[in-house]
This record gives sequence, structure tokens and C-alpha cells, in this order.
Amino acid sequence: MRANLIRRRQLAAVIVGALIALPTVFGAPSSAAPPSGGSHGGGGGHGGGGHGGGGHGGGGHGGSGGQGGSQAEAWGLNSAGELGIGTVGNDQSRPTAVTVAGPHTIRSVSAGDGFGLALLSNGTVKAWGENEYGQLGDGTEISRPIPGSVAGLRDVKTIAAGGTFSLALLKDGTLRSWGLNSLGQLADGTTSNRSLPVQVKGLPGRVTAIAAGGNSALALLANGTVYAWGGNVDGQLGQGGADSRPHPVPLAVRLPQRATSIGSGLFHNLAVLADGSVRGWGLNIAGQVGNGNTISPQPNPVAVVGLNGVRVKSVDGGFGHTLALLTNGRMKAWGSNGSGQLGDGTNTLRLIPVNVLGLSGVSAIAAGYDGSSNSGHSLAITHGDVMSWGSNQWGQLGVGGHQSSNRALPVTTGLHPTRSISGGFAFSLAS
Repeated sequence: MRANLIRRRQLAAVIVGALIALPTVFGAPSSAAPPSGGSHGGGGGHGGGGHGGGGHGGGGHGGSGGQGGSQAEAWGLNSAGELGIGTVGNDQSRPTAVTVAGPHTIRSVSAGDGFGLALLSNGTVKAWGENEYGQLGDGTEISRPIPGSVAGLRDVKTIAAGGTFSLALLKDGTLRSWGLNSLGQLADGTTSNRSLPVQVKGLPGRVTAIAAGGNSALALLANGTVYAWGGNVDGQLGQGGADSRPHPVPLAVRLPQRATSIGSGLFHNLAVLADGSVRGWGLNIAGQVGNGNTISPQPNPVAVVGLNGVRVKSVDGGFGHTLALLTNGRMKAWGSNGSGQLGDGTNTLRLIPVNVLGLSGVSAIAAGYDGSSNSGHSLAITHGDVMSWGSNQWGQLGVGGHQSSNRALPVTTGLHPTRSISGGFAFSLAS
């Protein structure tokens, strides 16, 4: 079932890309202690902790506000064992412990589409959940609902879980990748799936941060340049055009100045620049790129509007929405809002960034996603505690029940403090 969902979403993206190959304006409602750490993209799946939000130090979606806890917790959809709790099919609407055997603590987590990753304090990586394409990195294509070791990895600094592939940034500044590779998302120069980690090729310098999206990936180099590879149906590689070809060799993204942080949504990408501004590119049917319209695709990096007077620290994206952590510890959000995932107290799509209500002292952010660009969920760590808002169809908010919320709600975990969060496909991870 999970694989079919993935394929349907990827096919839908291809169809959307074909329909909007010529820019089209979609009608949309008009929108009216110093924190530390990162976000999704950086360090966890779609950032920080992942699908992520990169930058902030790495990652797929999620965010990391610092180092380790002795365990992780998971909640939400569990159709493929993605919660890592030893069972399949029993969704959890409240945080449930993910146990990793051994003496080493969990430093950060990253959530993908049906699977999860955890970085341990000894520099090794654990993985669990769906494994149809080898995204667990154990040399098999056998799924498992409990954490197991990713083969051959050590000295890992940051992890990122993409749609159905995984990335690891090593302490020496090189990258490893594994999983689905049909669009070149592993950047090993081929389109062959890999069930064991391989080295990412073609990056002309030391990598400092990573971000993984649905079928594309980003790397931030020490000199502030950003490289992208993988799928480009929606212009998510930032090359000035969109196409359906694989791109297994990293390509430089054209940015006006050096980047300090990166983040990935499902089919759009983001970069924070040295002056605290943000550039976005890729799928924009809900205004998730942030340039004030819904012309899609946006194959060139464009400035996110409405951020005058603030500086952004890190970013992360879902399917149709984007989150930004400001240097003052507050948050902005924009894009789709059908489930309240922007946290502004409404369910109105926003083309201009709005304030996420009721949050201060935020140290990490993460955006989750599901099968609709109008839906999604969001996470934040504030003063060491987890907050969540948006879609709750599968319990991914972790607050009990299945009622969605357009305002941030406290999540009760056994993690004190929580230092890493990540949002995947309708589930969440924290450590």
C-alpha cells in the first residue's frame, strides 16, 4: 500500500508538472535566551532532526536544537512500521518510545515516507520501516518495524530521510546515499537503486548541510554554494527549467549570495542567504515557494516576500507549505493551510508569510506532509518541549485523537528536553 501511495504521488507530481509547464496563475485566497539549533532539512528527513529542512546543520525534514536524548519517540501513521515500535498497522495518536539497543544515545532523528532514521552518539545510523527500494541501507529490501543498523556507516554528522531515499553527511564533509535512485536522487552517477550506502559524487567541496525532498536533494558547501540533484519535474533543482529526466550529477543552484542554511519540501526547495533572506524554487501550486503568487513551477530561485525586518535562521517544507525559524526564536509560515498547518488560527491559504501564533523561544522546526498539497502538519521545539499543529488524520500531532488544529498544541513526551524533531508522511519523530 505504501509503495502504491508513493508512486501515485510521484505520478501526480509529473502530471502537475506537465500541466503547468507553461506558467499558470492559480486563483487563491488573498492573505491578508537566543534559540539554537536547526530545522528540517537539516538533520532529519524532509531537516534538522529532517524532510527536511536542511541547513541548520543538515537533514531532510526536521530540526535539531542540540545533542541527543537516550531514546526517541514516534507518533502518527504506522502502515509500514515507520514508528519503529515493533508493530505494523496500529497508528499512534500519542508519542510512543522507539527503543534502540545498546549503550549509545540518539542524537537526532529524520522521518521520510514510511521510514525513519536515527543518528547515534557513536556516529552510526539506525533505520526502520518500509524498505522496498533499500532505503533502510541494510543490504536488503525487507521492511522492518524495529530499528536496525545501516551497513558500513560511521563518523556520521547529519542524516536526512527523503521520500524513499536516505542521505548521511560524514564528519569529513563527504556524503553517502542509499535507496530509490530512479531520478538520480543518490547522486552516484547512475539511476540504479542502492540497498547499501554509496558515495555521492560530483560535489566540488566540503559539505556542511544536507536536505532531502520527495525525489531531490540539496547540499550546502562550506563556501556557501548550494548543489541540487535528482528529480526536476517541478523545477526543484533551480536550473531555470523543468524536465522529467534523471539528474544523477549535482548541479549548482544560482543564488545571489552565499547560503547559510537549506531546506526541502516534498517538491520545492529553499535556501537561507547570508543576509537572512530566503530563496525558494520548485512546485508552487499553493504559494509554498513564497514569492507571493501561485505561478508554478518556479524553476529559478525567487525571493520570499514579506520578510522585511526579520532574519531567517532555518527553513523546512511540507507538500504545500513552508516554515521559517527566525533568529529571534519566532516563526513564519506560508502556503497551503487546509489543515491549519500554518498555525495562524485560520485555514486560509497564505501567499505572504504569516506569524505562527503563540510560539517563542523556538529552537527547531519541522514540516510533515501527506497525500494532498492542501494538507500537512508542523512541529516545533520551544523551551525544550514539542508543539504541533495542522493535520491530525492519523494522529501525527501526537496530542491524542484525530482532530486537526490551526493553532500550536503541546505534545507530552518523555523527552526532557527534546532536541530533535522531524515530520514525515503523516507521522512524527522526536528525540
